[in-house]
Amino acid sequence: MAIDWGTIFHIEWTPAFLLSFLNIFFIDLILSGDNAVVIAMAVHTLPKKQRMKGIALGTIGAVALRALFTGCVALLLEVRFIKFAGGLLILWIAFKLFTDAGGGNDHGKYAASVWQAVRIIVIADLTMALDNMLAVGGAAHGNFLLLLIGLAMSIPMVIFTSKVLASLMDRYPVIVIIGGGILGQVGGSMIMTDPFLIRCLQPSKPVVYAVEILCAGGVLIIGRLWAKRQVPNAGN
Repeated sequence: MAIDWGTIFHIEWTPAFLLSFLNIFFIDLILSGDNAVVIAMAVHTLPKKQRMKGIALGTIGAVALRALFTGCVALLLEVRFIKFAGGLLILWIAFKLFTDAGGGNDHGKYAASVWQAVRIIVIADLTMALDNMLAVGGAAHGNFLLLLIGLAMSIPMVIFTSKVLASLMDRYPVIVIIGGGILGQVGGSMIMTDPFLIRCLQPSKPVVYAVEILCAGGVLIIGRLWAKRQVPNAGN
């Protein structure tokens, strides 16, 4: 089947086109908060001189892959256990980032390299962005150029927010704790919204909220205990 490139990249300055553009912009603005938290926590353990490089590379790489995978995300969301596995992955990433940051204390360790931070950012962003990509793809109405423009506009927003959060984490360790809790909640939400679990368990809202709270608390409590356990071993 031939691809109609004229339709995919077509620009027509109509009210409908402009409305779609604004929809994409605001969707990216609203949904970029979780991504900014991941990026800030990933680069927080980098030396300050390398943070901006990690933020820029991680954000651009994640947005580029989002654009690539947006076309097939609707199919992925219907595959059993995709979101369940993604939720477990996010919980692991949240645990790793939280413990690497010292569990909200001042004894965190530096990441091995900028590329390690970039890898974490890209994996976490793609995992969390399934629902986001579906929303953006729907707002674009099949216009790939409009999709790319909207995603590109989200780059400076995420970079700015991540940079501010990473700086605040240096001064206020409690923000690291909040970030770990947010990522834990996101992981729990992904698990409980997996299509297979919804069909089999049909969980009520209170159950979903309880699991999200449990996951957020689990990341913080276990992560804090694990980070404290690593402190005596740091000098060995």
